[in-house]
Amino acid sequence: MKVSITSGKSEGPTRLNAFDNALLDAGIGDVNLIPVSSILPRNTEIIELPSLEEGKMVNCVLSCAHSNHPGDLITAVVAVATSDEFGCVVEHSGVNQDPEVIKGEAETMVRYMMKVRDLTLREIIIAHESHKVITEGVALAAVVYLE
Repeated sequence: MKVSITSGKSEGPTRLNAFDNALLDAGIGDVNLIPVSSILPRNTEIIELPSLEEGKMVNCVLSCAHSNHPGDLITAVVAVATSDEFGCVVEHSGVNQDPEVIKGEAETMVRYMMKVRDLTLREIIIAHESHKVITEGVALAAVVYLE
């Protein structure tokens, strides 16, 4: 299994348009996203996001933050933990919080997920996107499951 970690942010005239624009910014706006829970199969390889076929059905873990309050700072985070057995993913987000705090909380949660499964941690990768809202904003981060 291969996965990619990506993120994006944008504004739009509506919440849906801001979300769509953020997906486009992340490189996943022309596919159909299927939300999945937070487990990576054994031997998952993390690669750069390739070009995806338009309309394809794509599994992903998605973190999304939205606000329509000008000046709000929105942050979306994914934290990926790997081991020799399998891995875990956490999605986390916040509004008007220090992005470093949100990233730290995501890391704490994914470390806990690994601990309760008695998995020996090999690596943690954290991706995040923050955005200061102008009118209607979205920040997102995703783990995209590829073939």
